Amino acid sequence: MAVQNQLASTLRLVLSDGIDADSGKPVYRSKSFSNIKVSSDATQLFNVAEQLASLQTLPLDAIERRDTSEISEA
Repeated sequence: MAVQNQLASTLRLVLSDGIDADSGKPVYRSKSFSNIKVSSDATQLFNVAEQLASLQTLPLDAIERRDTSEISEA
């Protein structure tokens, strides 16, 4: 049987940077914040992300959480 051990989390803000003039597709920029507590829940991260987004010059498009885990045999 395998077990998963969560090692790290990253909070990523996806910001809208307009429309590409050539392709007409949306352009996105991102800001990542490392060393997020792995025990943080979605509500906590959402609240922090909204506060961080208010400090950005570009509008917030999405909030992402990226987790890194190690899988090993029990």
